[in-house]
Amino acid sequence: MRGDQLARQWRILRTIESGKNGATVAELAAQENCHPRTIWRDVAAIQAAGFPLYSEKSGHKSRWGFVEGYKFQLPVPFTVTELMSLYFYRDILGIFKDTVFYESLDELFRKVKSTLPPESLSYLRRIEQTFHIGFKPFKDYSRFKEIIKQINEAVLKLRVIEMRYYSMSSKRETTRKVDPYKVWFFNGTMYLIGWCHVHNEIRMFVLDRIRLLHVTKERFIPPYDFDLDEYMKDCFGVIHTDVEKVIIRFDASLERYLKENIWHPSQVFKKGEDGNLLMSMEVGGLPEVMSWVLGFGRQAEALEPEHLRKAVAEELVATAEKYAEGPAFASQEGSR
Repeated sequence: MRGDQLARQWRILRTIESGKNGATVAELAAQENCHPRTIWRDVAAIQAAGFPLYSEKSGHKSRWGFVEGYKFQLPVPFTVTELMSLYFYRDILGIFKDTVFYESLDELFRKVKSTLPPESLSYLRRIEQTFHIGFKPFKDYSRFKEIIKQINEAVLKLRVIEMRYYSMSSKRETTRKVDPYKVWFFNGTMYLIGWCHVHNEIRMFVLDRIRLLHVTKERFIPPYDFDLDEYMKDCFGVIHTDVEKVIIRFDASLERYLKENIWHPSQVFKKGEDGNLLMSMEVGGLPEVMSWVLGFGRQAEALEPEHLRKAVAEELVATAEKYAEGPAFASQEGSR
């Protein structure tokens, strides 16, 4: 109940702030679908938190707004709620603790907090208790602080980098020369995307697999038409392979959950003749699709393409055989 009240007060504050002439109690009550008395109590709570709201008569209605000039007394060109929104999202920064990203944004948050009066900070902390961002699993990027700093500078200054990189596919380290285009954070992992001089194509590198890195004095010109969203649009995750049509049959019990999420922009759902749900996609990165399908256990069945279906089946057989053997520690205990 308390969280609902604070969320409503936050929306009221946003509406008053964004409206050219503020907002009336009737307008706010209609927006929140509640009684006007509730809005009056909320406005009083917002005022008590230190926000300089005032009301003036407009016919038979009272219109609420900020005291004139209040927004422009802030030392940065942000509105109050924009500043508070920045403050909220510091949860995300925990992933990048002890890196250049965290240190810079942490300093920004310190400045943000210094612009808000104590009453507003107290109100902010109460709202903050209802909103939290968490990531699991996540990597400890503090170990790569220096590499992240060097890559960030290379991207900004358009400098070619040389690095020793460990490839999971070949299980060995190689020396690469790369034009770094972008640093990309996706699903808890940080990637470097750029032109690989060894393979003469755009490649993606997992940042924590970089063993050594040197920023050269050589400059590069990034392609004007490179678009990260376009580059990644066909991927199910991060792996680039040829695009193929994938069809998966799911138990009907998963229909609501599956339709609540966008797994891939090309996804299409339809009912199968047996009442189960069919999902089709035009997608690349089938190894990641296979892992995703396996995560649903017996509730999912890969139908097409045939080689995906075969790969899933082989993985399930290998898993069943492992469980049929019994746990390794049991045989060890028996031999004592």
